Amino acid sequence: MPEDFSLRDNLPVDWRSGQFVGRVMTKDGPSPVLVSNGMAYDMARVAPTVSHLIDSLPVDPADGLALGALDALDLPLLSPVDLQCVKACGVTFALSAIERVIEERARGDAAAAAGIRTRLEERVGGSIRAVVPGSPEAAALKQALIEDGLWSQYLEVAIGPDAEVFTKSPLLSTVGAGADIGVRSDSTWNNPEPEIVLIVDSRGNPVGATLGNDVNLRDFEGRSALLLGKAKDNNASCALGPLIRLFGDGFTMDDVRAADVALTIDGPEGYRLEGVSNMTQISRDPLDLVRQTLSEHQYPDGFALFLGTLFAPVQDRDEPGRGFTHKVGDVVAISTPKLGRLVNRVVTSKAATPWTFGVGALMANLAARGLLAARAEEMTA
Repeated sequence: MPEDFSLRDNLPVDWRSGQFVGRVMTKDGPSPVLVSNGMAYDMARVAPTVSHLIDSLPVDPADGLALGALDALDLPLLSPVDLQCVKACGVTFALSAIERVIEERARGDAAAAAGIRTRLEERVGGSIRAVVPGSPEAAALKQALIEDGLWSQYLEVAIGPDAEVFTKSPLLSTVGAGADIGVRSDSTWNNPEPEIVLIVDSRGNPVGATLGNDVNLRDFEGRSALLLGKAKDNNASCALGPLIRLFGDGFTMDDVRAADVALTIDGPEGYRLEGVSNMTQISRDPLDLVRQTLSEHQYPDGFALFLGTLFAPVQDRDEPGRGFTHKVGDVVAISTPKLGRLVNRVVTSKAATPWTFGVGALMANLAARGLLAARAEEMTA
């Protein structure tokens, strides 16, 4: 954990007026927390999991256990999701589409990327930014790129009718704000992916949003798209937080659509990288991405959906032309005013705290605390 991390310094600018959901580690085990008017409440007796709490909204915070002011909370903060599936959409911005094609053409070799980037941007940069995915214009652009020998599976999901939607992380494997985040020890070209993440209930309704880091291994995915699982799903490779902000007065889907998501990376050698991903440039509307995720699938515990990122770091770090890659000790901060700041320190996935608390362990813990009986009665009523 970054040594100077504190929840107080990473809250949304208007945390005293918004309504939020999160998870904390109590002496008895993990508990969902509801934040209302700046005060935090342990809601485990009302809803034993965040998934259940989300499905139970609206709830009266007075039915929970008062924990005091949010900025003075002294319980460890966890990832704000638990039983939700963690899904992600890729290549939802024009620049990320170009960068994925570069990874593919370079076969994961960072040194070969610069020349390919120049050629692709000259040929498709303007066109791909202007085209609507799935439109007749997109189909015409596809045909032209095929004729030029520049077509790619990544451009298919960038401008074709079907979005890329994949499973990012197993249940309960995500890490929260302030935790170490993991990169495979055998990766030599990788980067963070700063994103807004929608939280969707079991009925398919988006109920709020949080920040996420969809860590990406550019060398693995660049060698083959079939290595997406290894590129995306490793120990501690998915961070969410600090809290889920619920939609309502002062925060709506339009705030998501208009958000600027800032990224800073501070390296142990004094290196600093800054960037911004502007959600107004997303190629597919967030609600369309939710619809495509739900098209032929059910999520009885709800799901978290990464919306993709505009940001693909190309700023050289060590050698000219080799671009950016992480080093152990990097501190990554992702922020936007209404969702706060998600801060994580980079370690290798092997060195990160092992993931040992799975669904079985959670159910055993909740049963031992007497929190499942009421839930079972509710589900069988």
